[in-house]
Amino acid sequence: MKTILFDLDGTLLPMDQEKFVEAYFGLLAKKLAPHGYEPKPLVDAIWKGTAAMVKNNGSCTNEQAFWRQFVNIFGERVRRDEPLFEEYYHQEFEWVRQVCGFAPKAAETVKALKAAGCRVALATNPIFPAVATQARIRWAGLDARDFELVTTYENSRFCKPNPAYYQEILRTLDAAPEDCCMVGNDVKEDMAAARLGMQVFLLTDCLINSEGEDIHAYPHGSFEELMAFLERMGFYENCTGCGKAEKPGCSL
Repeated sequence: MKTILFDLDGTLLPMDQEKFVEAYFGLLAKKLAPHGYEPKPLVDAIWKGTAAMVKNNGSCTNEQAFWRQFVNIFGERVRRDEPLFEEYYHQEFEWVRQVCGFAPKAAETVKALKAAGCRVALATNPIFPAVATQARIRWAGLDARDFELVTTYENSRFCKPNPAYYQEILRTLDAAPEDCCMVGNDVKEDMAAARLGMQVFLLTDCLINSEGEDIHAYPHGSFEELMAFLERMGFYENCTGCGKAEKPGCSL
């Protein structure tokens, strides 16, 4: 069976990353300020916790790496305040949706691939807890149950662009790299999957190319072009975008 891995932020869920981060941090800082967390030190600590996850060598989960760094900065009292963070993701975080876009083709593509018999997994950089990832999945018009696997900081030990992140996914899914295609919008983070022998497709609607690479080195384009590409590569047959007979369940 063919397996398609999708990134989330900027891929299935359109967004301006800077606006997203500004809204996310702004609301979190406002939530925690009454509890003794100054905004700048809080944001700095989150970035340091994120860096700890990105550098994770697999010796612990990303969740453990993050909170270890957080405790080093704020002390053990931050553990007592964990329910405040959980509450934030269930309440204030939902307002961040307003700075994100919505692409109907995203959910349609995932559902069409599943209907065609493909395995579909969500390979979003696992720096968020499951509750925050599930929220963003809903904002994209999907459900966590639409995916065979969703990577979060609780179940992952590496981050993008570390190839070990993709190796961990392959082991979990018991899939061969040559049978997988990674779809994402970030040249550095998502196209790293090609180093393991995976096929890749760069979705350009919300392109991130921090190092100015020549994107013509990768198959790239819109969701329609993605489906045509998957058909050419044998991942998916009879995509309507190619002018052929409609595959059952396909709405593209």
